[in-house]
Amino acid sequence: MAQQTCKWTGFSGTEYEYYIYEIGQTFDAVPGNYIFARETSPNRFSPIYIGQTGDLSERFDSHHKMPCIRRAGATHIHAHKNSGGQAARLAEERDLIRAWNTPCND
Repeated sequence: MAQQTCKWTGFSGTEYEYYIYEIGQTFDAVPGNYIFARETSPNRFSPIYIGQTGDLSERFDSHHKMPCIRRAGATHIHAHKNSGGQAARLAEERDLIRAWNTPCND
């Protein structure tokens, strides 16, 4: 079975494809972008927190925004590898944050 994906569109109009995982998924130690999201209806998601990291294997349960993410009802984490360097990950993160009203991004 193919891994389920979701496309998120940034403020710029750029579409970013993310793989969908249950919260608690472990990841390889690769750089990437991620979105904590709540499934609002089958295969429809609302973003809660958008971020980037140099290492997706870092434990998300100790994430500094996890109390807010839990209160907002996150059910999934969307993630994808991004090897373009920190500047590319930060640009994607900013583009998506500008497009979505996420309750846990300051």
